[in-house]
Amino acid sequence: MRLLLDALAYIADGAHWSGPMGIARLLGQHAAYSLLAVLLAALIGLPIGWWIGHTGRGRALVVTLTGAVRALPTLGLITLFGLALGIGLAAPMIALVILALPSALAGAYSGVESVDSTAVDGARGAGMSPMQILGRVEIPLGAPIILGGLRAASLQVIATGTLAAYTGAGGLGRLMFLGLKTQDYPIMLAAAILVIALALASEAIFALLQRACAPAGSRQRRKETA
Repeated sequence: MRLLLDALAYIADGAHWSGPMGIARLLGQHAAYSLLAVLLAALIGLPIGWWIGHTGRGRALVVTLTGAVRALPTLGLITLFGLALGIGLAAPMIALVILALPSALAGAYSGVESVDSTAVDGARGAGMSPMQILGRVEIPLGAPIILGGLRAASLQVIATGTLAAYTGAGGLGRLMFLGLKTQDYPIMLAAAILVIALALASEAIFALLQRACAPAGSRQRRKETA
């Protein structure tokens, strides 16, 4: 309990929020790195996932590859890329994008595949092209599941983003490494609490986005069953 109180006191102390090692700076870096990694993973994974979900081609191969990627140790990847690229943000960013990619891909193709075939057949019968069906029917109707994949990716990246400090890139991991080096465990716990808070904020934002993107019919059914 004493350790927790000391960690909360560290966070509450305004003096610890400013400066190069201030909480505000490190928290902002951590959030920015995480957001960038998820955006890059989305730019790569969503189009591929949408194509797989729409055509049904390559699903087994992608599932196998993403399963293998999930098994890769992120710290090992950062070390490997760090040796090749040197210190800085490049090595952890590549590793974090690789970490986020499987969830983004899975959410994308699962969301498109989940769309009721009746809606797709109706759109096809109305003369829509395959790209129009994908863009106007499958992606909008599958948006909650697609966002669910990005939600999972964001949570994984935020939790693992502390390793960016391993190559001197900054973020809340700097407090963790500093606390470990100096045996200042309240600082380490404070950094962990801040990471948890950032993850919870991300969860809340994605939950609101999923709710907002849910088709009107499904929202109405939830209200009726509530």
